[in-house]
Amino acid sequence: MAIQAWYMDETNEDPRLPHHRTPKEYVSLDTLSDIGVLYWKLDAKNYENDPELNKIREERGYNYFDLLDLCPEKVENCEQKLKKLYTEHIHADEEIRYCLEGSGYFDVRDKADRWIRILVKEGDLIILPAGIYHRFTLDTTNYVKLMRLFKGEPVWTPYNRPQEDHPARKEYIKHLAGSGGMPVAAH
Repeated sequence: MAIQAWYMDETNEDPRLPHHRTPKEYVSLDTLSDIGVLYWKLDAKNYENDPELNKIREERGYNYFDLLDLCPEKVENCEQKLKKLYTEHIHADEEIRYCLEGSGYFDVRDKADRWIRILVKEGDLIILPAGIYHRFTLDTTNYVKLMRLFKGEPVWTPYNRPQEDHPARKEYIKHLAGSGGMPVAAH
């Protein structure tokens, strides 16, 4: 089954809830691709020996990874860390996350600045382009195990909104305006 994504409602309730609009408005993989979000469904149980993951890593230059268990039992000050992750921000590089266990939500802004909620579950690998406004939170299960992939040394510097003058944001907007989408391919 493909990844699930939808336009979010405008309520300020618990961010761990799905936040569907009424009626529900689902978003296609094509719509995600148009804003530069890429997706693969992989075999999370076999991530150490998965040829498709290895192919993605090789093709895209991801030579470093680490694993993150995100839940109150395993992360000190988990609530404060989640608040930081849920603050709208960009990165200067792609954000690559592979869900090995559990689930959570990545929220991204579309071309009209509306929130799209993306549910990531076991086996989902997503790539958010540099410069896209986004945020992350756990869902009501309160647990996710993610593989974080990087090109070179791990860098995870969030730049909180507004960042319209940041070079990564300018490049992202240029690609969206010039081609109607990002010049990338997914499997």
